[in-house]
Amino acid sequence: MSLITLGLSGALGHDAAAALFIDGELVAAVEEERLVRRKHAKGCMPSEAAKFCIRSAKIKPRDINCVAVSYAPISLLSPARWHYAKRHWYAPERSVDAIFNGNRRYRRYLSEVKQLLDDLKIPWHKVQFVPIQNQLAHASSAYYMSGFKEKTAILTIDMKGEYASMFFGYGENGKIHKIKEFYDPDSLAGMFGAITDYLGFDMLDGDSKVMGMATYGDPEKYDLSAIAQFDGKNFKVNTKLIGTVGLRRYKDKSRGHFFSNKLVELLGPRRAGELFQDPYVHYAASIQKLFEDAAVALISYYLGDVLKESGKLVFGGTGALNVKLNQRLASMPLVHELFVPPSAGDAGTAIGAAANSIASRDIKVEPHKNAFLGPRYTTDRCVKACEKHREKPLFEVLQNPTRKAAELISEGNLVGWFQSRMEFGSRSLGNRCILANPMSQQCVESVNKKIKFREGWRSFSPSMLDTMADEVLTSKHPADYMTMTFDITEAWRDKLPGLVYQDGTSRAHVVRRVANPRFYRLLKELEALNGHGIVLNSSLNRPGEAMVCSPEDALNLFFGSDLEYMIMQDVLVTKRPEPDWEN
Repeated sequence: MSLITLGLSGALGHDAAAALFIDGELVAAVEEERLVRRKHAKGCMPSEAAKFCIRSAKIKPRDINCVAVSYAPISLLSPARWHYAKRHWYAPERSVDAIFNGNRRYRRYLSEVKQLLDDLKIPWHKVQFVPIQNQLAHASSAYYMSGFKEKTAILTIDMKGEYASMFFGYGENGKIHKIKEFYDPDSLAGMFGAITDYLGFDMLDGDSKVMGMATYGDPEKYDLSAIAQFDGKNFKVNTKLIGTVGLRRYKDKSRGHFFSNKLVELLGPRRAGELFQDPYVHYAASIQKLFEDAAVALISYYLGDVLKESGKLVFGGTGALNVKLNQRLASMPLVHELFVPPSAGDAGTAIGAAANSIASRDIKVEPHKNAFLGPRYTTDRCVKACEKHREKPLFEVLQNPTRKAAELISEGNLVGWFQSRMEFGSRSLGNRCILANPMSQQCVESVNKKIKFREGWRSFSPSMLDTMADEVLTSKHPADYMTMTFDITEAWRDKLPGLVYQDGTSRAHVVRRVANPRFYRLLKELEALNGHGIVLNSSLNRPGEAMVCSPEDALNLFFGSDLEYMIMQDVLVTKRPEPDWEN
């Protein structure tokens, strides 16, 4: 009898997701936001995501043996709750609550999980329920899905789960061992998030903007060392400035922020104007450098001995979404290979929780083959969506969709590319993409003007054939999931306008035939047409929206933007000509 394990995330109120394993193989995973069409699915349980996983695996709800969640009760004997209470002494109600009612949130979440399983017709009394601590779930997603067989250093950097914010440990023979944890409010990701908030961005989505801003600033112009202290072994944020709660919080229009009035007194008012004005662009550079320096120092101290044995490092948590940090870690002398899962954030803990519970039974967890774990739609389904859509699109079924896409891109057009199973994670890896000619400044600008409406200084990403990676990238490090930046060779920096950061790096994606055969064919067709198998690749969504999931979602985006071509499976979709009212 097979072991069927359902993993769930979303206890923190955002990024709910579900993942399904049969024995040790991950067969389906999807974020709730893609199905309910609300970015981050705030306040949602992964109901639709779990239903998809069950349908995709062709099983019945009663077939599920185990349900694992990425949130767990924390013992009063753990140092976590006492650390939290001590560090929040200035807000006594928080301290008292941590000691006497420290699992209140877990109990509420457990009630929500029971209701979800009841709605899904999964009998609570027949399944094994396994709560996994949040940072351990992040660590498990990174370790078990990496495929590393050697003793492996494990790092998580996160805002916080129950109480823990960072995890340092190692994996060996399928088991994870903890070396050190840090606890809220002493959080590296929390430090970066607080300054993201101060710089005028939303903490869930704005960290990548701060990271991009940082490449334009001078990290040495202003000293932000007062906000946190680290000596290579210890890390501690200054709660008089950031990570504040209660009365210490800076408030504006009744909204509390993650920094204090004292920070505003020290640095000046919260940014409300131009991004690149002094001092804010330099603050971005300074916090990025502080973030990287602290991470490198802590890794060297806690994981140095493990890295000396194998050079393998895996990294999870929201901090692992910082692609500039990941490049810095990959370049550390002790690190020979870094693996960051395609969904390193909270949604990925659905995979991690399930993987950890499976490994605890001494069942081998199979690593990622690719990130294509979501819904799949046939050509017939895409045709029916076109026939039923209120805008009555023009469409035709193509004999060779990859060639047509390559021709359109080579002619300077933008192409929506909707194929096979949806990616799990925030990166477009070849199945839900907006594609354009990366060597045309006009095409790069058109992506922004017609669909994405992003700041012009923000870089897009290139996807390229594995056969040309050595020509474009200075590193041979794996680049399967767009999880880190790479130095671009001098010969290619000027050829890729809008795809290279100010510092000469890019979040590159190297495409291998085995990972995505159809996308690989498209790049080969481009290579045959213009000599280079490389394309601008951006996720198929508009600002503030979740990535497109279904044909209907794709058509709604198509008609809600100035995109002129969409290829859904084998179907080319275009718009009807606008009527000429003058005649």
